[in-house]
Amino acid sequence: MVAPGASSAELAVSYLTALVGAAFAVWLAVMSRFEPVAVVVLGLVAFDLFGGAVVNATAAAKRLFHGPGRSAGKRMLFVAGNIHVFLVALVVPGYSWLAAGLTYAMAVAGGLVVVAAPEDVRRPIAFSVTVLTIAICLTSVTIPVALLWLTPVLAIKLLLGHLLPGR
Repeated sequence: MVAPGASSAELAVSYLTALVGAAFAVWLAVMSRFEPVAVVVLGLVAFDLFGGAVVNATAAAKRLFHGPGRSAGKRMLFVAGNIHVFLVALVVPGYSWLAAGLTYAMAVAGGLVVVAAPEDVRRPIAFSVTVLTIAICLTSVTIPVALLWLTPVLAIKLLLGHLLPGR
């Protein structure tokens, strides 16, 4: 989960965040009386998303994803491969395919905007598409309260963490 060459501090904060995020998501799912398969899937998705949001911000990940030979196209493949929302729609009846599709489309479209942006405005544009993705997705479709963390954490992981180079 963590990029090669990560420091012990990067490892610690990444795994701690992944564990706390997963525990929080599982607690919310149990309190919402989700089926056991949904609880397990949400725990795994949360572990990856919460941990990944931190991992993608580490110096080790920046070296890996923004180093020599790592193109914007490769970074976008990573964004497109984050299909978590569809897995959640598959197992949580209250999370619609429309909600999943909107979140996924906004993340991928936002990612395309970020990688196409001129370097001098890439960071503010990444923040712009992130806040717009969160606001649009959380207000345009019905999302169970127990899943309100999903879109913001996914957007932060991908649009801010993964696509922005280190400084």
